[in-house]
Amino acid sequence: MKKNALIAFIILAFLMNMGYASSLLAAQTYLDPGKYIENLTPLNVHKNADKEILKYIRHAHYLKPSIDDRLSSKILDTYISDLDPQKSFFLASDIRDFETYRYMLDDTLKSGDVKPAFKIYNRYQQRVVERMVYMINTVDAGISRIRFDQNLSIKIDRKNDPWPKSRAELEQLWRRELMNDILNLLLDDKPIAEVQETLSKRYRSQLKRISQTNSEDVFQTYMNAFAHTFDPHTEYFSPRSSENFSINMSLSLEGIGAMLGIEEDYVKVVRLIPAGPADKSRQIKPDDRIVGVGQGPDGEIVDVVGWRLDDVVDLIRGPKETIVRLKTIPADSPGSHKTRIIPIMRDTVKLEEQAAHKEIIEIGDKNRPWRIGVIVIPTFYLDFNALNSGKKDFKSTTRDVMNLLNQLKDAKVDGIIIDLRDNGGGSLQEADMLTGLFIDQGPIVQIRDAGNKIEKIYDNDPQIYWDGPLAVVVNRLSASASEIFAGAIQDYGRGIIIGEDTFGKGTVQSLVNLDYGQLKLTSAKFYRISGASTQHRGIVPDISYPSLYDKTKIGERSLEQALPWDTIRGVPHRDFSDLRPYLPKLRDIHQKRMASDPDYTYLKEMLELTAKIRSKTEISLNLSVRMQEQQQVRKKRLELENALRKAKGKPLLKNVEALTDEDEDKEKNDIKIKAQDDGVLVESARILVDFIGMLPGTGTVKKVSSK
Repeated sequence: MKKNALIAFIILAFLMNMGYASSLLAAQTYLDPGKYIENLTPLNVHKNADKEILKYIRHAHYLKPSIDDRLSSKILDTYISDLDPQKSFFLASDIRDFETYRYMLDDTLKSGDVKPAFKIYNRYQQRVVERMVYMINTVDAGISRIRFDQNLSIKIDRKNDPWPKSRAELEQLWRRELMNDILNLLLDDKPIAEVQETLSKRYRSQLKRISQTNSEDVFQTYMNAFAHTFDPHTEYFSPRSSENFSINMSLSLEGIGAMLGIEEDYVKVVRLIPAGPADKSRQIKPDDRIVGVGQGPDGEIVDVVGWRLDDVVDLIRGPKETIVRLKTIPADSPGSHKTRIIPIMRDTVKLEEQAAHKEIIEIGDKNRPWRIGVIVIPTFYLDFNALNSGKKDFKSTTRDVMNLLNQLKDAKVDGIIIDLRDNGGGSLQEADMLTGLFIDQGPIVQIRDAGNKIEKIYDNDPQIYWDGPLAVVVNRLSASASEIFAGAIQDYGRGIIIGEDTFGKGTVQSLVNLDYGQLKLTSAKFYRISGASTQHRGIVPDISYPSLYDKTKIGERSLEQALPWDTIRGVPHRDFSDLRPYLPKLRDIHQKRMASDPDYTYLKEMLELTAKIRSKTEISLNLSVRMQEQQQVRKKRLELENALRKAKGKPLLKNVEALTDEDEDKEKNDIKIKAQDDGVLVESARILVDFIGMLPGTGTVKKVSSK
């Protein structure tokens, strides 16, 4: 026996040197799965919780859905996709086993039986453990033995690929995923020993977190698969999650000021809270991925790839005026290897820092100088506490903008731009009242509820506070209340909408307290006074500007099961003017001017570079190929940056890293970008000046005191 054991050890060592021993080790671990997971079962409270969630969705959701076999099939597909979106865990045989439930889940939901969901989850948990054991054993066998000089690649998106047919096919996929993880760290200038240590810790951490999954987690996952078959904003929160609902879904009030979400193994930035610490850093953008979190100015960066969202949030949270360091993969990175570490001082987002503010842009031509006022509105805010306590000087968007309008009138501006870029919404009441500053009384928005009852919201103040030339600038992150305001201005013909297609968030959610947790429910939908929904399509600008945001990842239409765009009957209203005859000429002038504009040229070429990177369907697992691709992208980015700087008379950069240094200096010294240096605002001012030049005369501008 000793001789046989020795021979077996020699064979195993040889296989380890060849890089293939991990399969055997994984198989040995697979014989004892109970060491890592337990067979999870529903709790007694889940039966009644299931029925209560079903009751509210059936009767209060905007769609008032039927619970039938068709829905059952959809729930099964959604649940499997939520668990394994890239088809890297389940086998084809697992999926065949799950077919038993395809037309049962509607009936089990009605009876409060969630055992099928737990059976599927337990199989998933088993497969995940198998993968993590494989990864750990392969790494521990020594990653220096893995070759990166072969012509191998890995697909970026496997959603439409067939399910793996065998364990061997799964292991081949896992091995390539491991190779990609190794390459990402090597290309981030990490030595091989550190790469091995990082990945060993990462996979062990993930395995530990998998083993900590409990029945409440499974129930929440399944209920959300059920809820998400209707729309992406209807969600169930278990008692643990609902205790910290606003914190788990965002760090908006105290922390870094960012809404976070989960995408496969990564926590990603969904939206920045205006004037929050992350926004002020100028180094974090929506769709950036967070791969590490460190405490203080020099604390160890903890690898958080594969962590749960709430666990990452717990790391990021902390006392005010303390530093948290985020290791991120920027959204515009050519791959997953180039990271940056961003220190952020935790703080509370202050209402006064989110307040609307003004600037003036001067546009000169051969005839006369033009002065265009810019009012930046980061969010639609209203201090409800001050309002309800009877304070007369409560903060509100509309009151602040009224005062700014009067100041701009005193400055004798020729036109006004409302800048709603990155404004994710806020108070519907403020969007309504703000629109009223630019029109006389009339309808602003329509809201249709689950019972098809339509409520029309009106501005009843006949006073117009600015009747001069007006433009509204929007981008992909302008959402909700911003879309209501921009849509009303467009429908009235009151101003020119400039920029990008907006987010398309045109639904209303209500929070329902349950006996066991909470339910966020989509209960209504917004419609413009023209009858068109703001949902899905958003607001299409009159004059478009290109965007660096990836529409396939940011915006309502990028979300699974987003409610569609549709129309209802419009509301009679008085058109302020008909801008349509002016738009073709304005677009033509704009395009001709942009042909030689350095900012526009830079943006267009950056878009082409980004589109080329995003169009890749596979990632090479050859180290020299990856290094060459990285150098090509860095070289091209440097060329584009320096071409723009040369055109503007700025000193040229020696390398791309110098851009990060500039961002850090701006954040450290609190240097804000002025409107006069903002290419989009300057061009928007030129468009407004073009429009003024086409008018036979402008309206009378009257100064009105704020209420």
